[in-house]
Amino acid sequence: MTAGSQASRAAHEALPGTILRPPLRSVSRTQAAPDVWQAMRAEAEAALIEEPLYAGIIQATVLDQPSLIHAFAYRLAHRLGDGDLARLSTRDLCLSAFEADPYAGDHAVRDLVAIRERDPTCRRYLDPFLFYKGLAALEGYRVAHWLWHQGRATLALHIQSRISEVFGADIHPAARIGSGVFIDHATGVVIGETTVVADDVSILQSVTLGGNGKQSGDRHPKIERGVLLSVGAKVLGNIRVGEGAKVAAAAVVLHDVPAHTTVAGVPARVVSRISAAEDPALSMDQFFGDGI
Repeated sequence: MTAGSQASRAAHEALPGTILRPPLRSVSRTQAAPDVWQAMRAEAEAALIEEPLYAGIIQATVLDQPSLIHAFAYRLAHRLGDGDLARLSTRDLCLSAFEADPYAGDHAVRDLVAIRERDPTCRRYLDPFLFYKGLAALEGYRVAHWLWHQGRATLALHIQSRISEVFGADIHPAARIGSGVFIDHATGVVIGETTVVADDVSILQSVTLGGNGKQSGDRHPKIERGVLLSVGAKVLGNIRVGEGAKVAAAAVVLHDVPAHTTVAGVPARVVSRISAAEDPALSMDQFFGDGI
């Protein structure tokens, strides 16, 4: 079994009953880390000429780094390091997390490729790596998640807090998130402690994956593969959003969502069916449908 397929299986083990299927687009899983890294380095070389005032940052962040995970560790440290935990310590912490996780490189590549494929404003890998809050929040979460499972809750919560302060997204370090996940804009995104998000999910701004206020223990949503969570959607409680479903903008979801359906409204109800061949998380089409 390849590292990529192992990573996929590990991500799906968190969702009992989920059937392992081929990726939504083969390019998402076949883009090798060295290829993406070399492409981003070439983009960085071009950017040095395009914007000399930013050359020092590009050189230090990308061109002076030996690998993509080293580059992510360096970039996250400069954005998350603060007076409580200096940048150098934050970089070492991020690098330790990435190097300890055999799937960290796969996750980073798939998360980066997801943006390049799905965001029409993204024309090169360099832009989300340097500037997109959603990608930074997700990779920062991966560091906090590793710390959490090492029994280092204090540092994990510190990273969570810094992600919230800097990027406007609050992701609990105990949440389980697969790869190829696209968090667009990130502002106002909240993901609770017992949430599970499978591979190839797209999450837009102001989405909440939260509890319903009445439960304890396992109390947060389970989002299956290929789901699109549109702007301002609220999914509350230990409920399941089925594979390839679409949650419309501003919907409030309080019950399970069948696979390959669109739900909308307050409270949300099924408003249309989606062909199993469609991939709402990839198309990013937020159209509600005309009813059923």
